[in-house]
Amino acid sequence: MELVRLEHKKIWRRSSVKISVLLCFIYIVVFGTALSFQWFSFGSSDDHTSSFGNNFDGYSMIKESQKYSYRFGGALTDESLQQIVRNYQEKKAAGLDREADQTDWQTINSYLGMLYPELKEEELYQTMISYVNPEELTDFYGRREQAIEDFLEVSGQDGAEREYLLQMEARTEKPFSYEFVEGWSCLLGSMAADLGTVMALFLAIVLSSVFSGEWHENTTALLLTTKNGWGSIARAKIIAGLLFTVEFFLLLTLGMLLLQSFFLGWTGWDMPIQTIKLIAIAPLNMLQAELYEYGFAFFGAIGFAGVVLMISAAAKNNVLSLLLGLTAVYGPMMIVKYLPYNLQKALDLLPLVGSSTDIFRTNTFRIFGVYIWSPYLLITVPVLIGILCMPIAVSRWSRRIKK
Repeated sequence: MELVRLEHKKIWRRSSVKISVLLCFIYIVVFGTALSFQWFSFGSSDDHTSSFGNNFDGYSMIKESQKYSYRFGGALTDESLQQIVRNYQEKKAAGLDREADQTDWQTINSYLGMLYPELKEEELYQTMISYVNPEELTDFYGRREQAIEDFLEVSGQDGAEREYLLQMEARTEKPFSYEFVEGWSCLLGSMAADLGTVMALFLAIVLSSVFSGEWHENTTALLLTTKNGWGSIARAKIIAGLLFTVEFFLLLTLGMLLLQSFFLGWTGWDMPIQTIKLIAIAPLNMLQAELYEYGFAFFGAIGFAGVVLMISAAAKNNVLSLLLGLTAVYGPMMIVKYLPYNLQKALDLLPLVGSSTDIFRTNTFRIFGVYIWSPYLLITVPVLIGILCMPIAVSRWSRRIKK
């Protein structure tokens, strides 16, 4: 444990580490969460052409929007949908733009576009919720079921795969519970979903020099004289790197959760994720989805840490180690859209390459004739890859040291 403590202290002592952690915290917690809630995403709008035209009043807008949503009975039915649309149109007609902004108009408008395309008037350059006749908004769940089946057909998901997905969807309780949706949509669609992608940049900067830094600082000869042996030191470096990864994740996550509690709270945690994306098939509520997304980021970060540490152990150059570490996560993201679909899905299994927002999608993998919903593998395979990389890192670095 003393070796681990020393290696852990060595990581945190570097100025580049402290700067990286600070910059990531500012980007994720301050800009990505605090200012997003208070200004960019939920501030009342004066200038609709830019988020920077919003007022700095997101907290009050969120609380007023949550209070407004309680008026519709807590369930999404034909009647409540009609009432939401009708109230929005009345507020806009009366020139009450601030009150209209307090509604879930963007979410509701997405429902209308998906389920009632025949009511869309192309010649009107307005959102559907502004002009559609509320009385025509009927058979919400029947239309949703048809939309799911049409999507699966267009996606080529038929036979056993279709049955597998529809069996998942059948476990979703209906009618959907309904409160203020847009807060959770922003949280799950970007804030928590982007955590792993941003963390990867700074993890690569910090961990890429854990092993290769010994060559850069010319300390490899000294390591050969230590009483603990190269194997013990290598394992201590691995554990120290993992401890830093856990601490880094907790620092960011706790900051985000505290801000979520302050701005959004936990009201609406039991809404199904289908209120964000109607054709989602997973029987998950908002809280379960949030736990999944944080789990995705955590296990992906552990897996990515293992990959970067292996690269660091194999390379003698800090710059090369950093570049290869960044390539491991951002390289696949850059080329994925140019590859065949099956290869795209395979690359998603690399640590922090895929997306936790797959919980809203119908992607599957077929393994030995059995269909598996992609989020199950996206949260397990990356950490297994990292675990497999760790003994390789110890062996590779030790071989170099002995030489």
